[in-house]
Amino acid sequence: MISSLIFILVFSSAFGFFLFRVSKIRRNILLGRSAKLEGSTAHRLLTMLRVAFGQSKMTVRPVPFLLHLFVYTAFIFTQIELIEVIIDGVSSSHRSIWHWIGQSGFGFVYTGLINFIEILSVLAFVATIGFISRRNIIRLARFQKPELKGWPALDANLILAGEIFLILCIILMNSTDVALQYKGESVTTGTFFISNSLSSLWHNTSASTLHILERIGWWGHLVGILGFMVYLPYSKHLHIFLAFPNTYFTNQKPKGQFTNNEAVTTEVRLMLDPSLPPPDANAPIPIFGAKDVRHLTWKNLMDAYTCTECGRCTSVCPANITGKLLSPRKIMMDTRDRLEEVGRNIDKHGKDYTDNKTLFDRISEEELWACTSCNACVQACPVNINPLEIVMELRRALVMEQSKAPAALNAMFSNIENNAAPWQFSPMDRANWVQEMND
Repeated sequence: MISSLIFILVFSSAFGFFLFRVSKIRRNILLGRSAKLEGSTAHRLLTMLRVAFGQSKMTVRPVPFLLHLFVYTAFIFTQIELIEVIIDGVSSSHRSIWHWIGQSGFGFVYTGLINFIEILSVLAFVATIGFISRRNIIRLARFQKPELKGWPALDANLILAGEIFLILCIILMNSTDVALQYKGESVTTGTFFISNSLSSLWHNTSASTLHILERIGWWGHLVGILGFMVYLPYSKHLHIFLAFPNTYFTNQKPKGQFTNNEAVTTEVRLMLDPSLPPPDANAPIPIFGAKDVRHLTWKNLMDAYTCTECGRCTSVCPANITGKLLSPRKIMMDTRDRLEEVGRNIDKHGKDYTDNKTLFDRISEEELWACTSCNACVQACPVNINPLEIVMELRRALVMEQSKAPAALNAMFSNIENNAAPWQFSPMDRANWVQEMND
């Protein structure tokens, strides 16, 4: 009874804290403007299944794809064993699912499933060591960028260390339980190939010690999962959940097709057709582009929270490759950090509070104008994040709100205004080349 009460208290506290943090993230995302979504529900579901569930965009890099696949599938199937842990914790029983299935004559299903989970756990262990090596020993270039210094690097390593801890707890729990089965101290569940092999380590261990070790593995697995759940909303690994809605709400327009500003469109229409009704004089002054996170769409803000910080976008960015300051990953991280800052201000001072800061306090003009708008970052992202949309909205704010643009662009704007073309010659001279051909 005491064990069950402790379990329920720990589980409900962790789950409640997780839901509280998720509610804050949802509130922050909804601070953004509305977004126009196109495409059928069926097409969106297929995109989500292919990209988020099927990991289709990971396959372009086979080694990390396989490593991630091992961890990903192990995470999914381990939750089945977690269900049994939760049932056992609430009821103070042991391997309750085995009792239900075994009595129905389908014990082999349970045994096969646990064997599969253990094999996946070993593969996940190997993959996790591989990920740690890639970050800290091989030191791949995309993991050494300035935006990953400090907390982002520590966050990634903490998660990897946590994965190793969880895997070791599962192996400890199962191998000691098998050893207890050999001693007749636990229910016989069939052969677990990996646990049976490791149970020889406990051959000379007393039953009382094995019971303690099995409980350490059991509680370690549980506390590790709950700790991961509480930590997840503060980590880049929030993409484990957000990858699915984020890919579902993917922009279905062709890459490179930008949205028009309605206020500008209205003005152009009035210039072409003065008979159209003018805009409402009492309407709020339109915002051109985005200066802060509230001016971006909620989908842009969901992108920021979904970012895995894998750096695939930055590794293919031609501006970054040639040594320029732009990093699409940093754009997403800066947007998320600014959104978190705005959220904390709301919690502390209320929803109408302003700290007189903007995204331009984090993202420099040099970064924005380095972008070639080639969409390489959008194509490379494994969860369909679109850094380019944020870059273009910030550029719009610079040009249309603050009249800030590079000299070359200002010259082009002037030429378009005066000559109706980007070039510095009169429209009357456009056909001169024909005369030169005749000559």
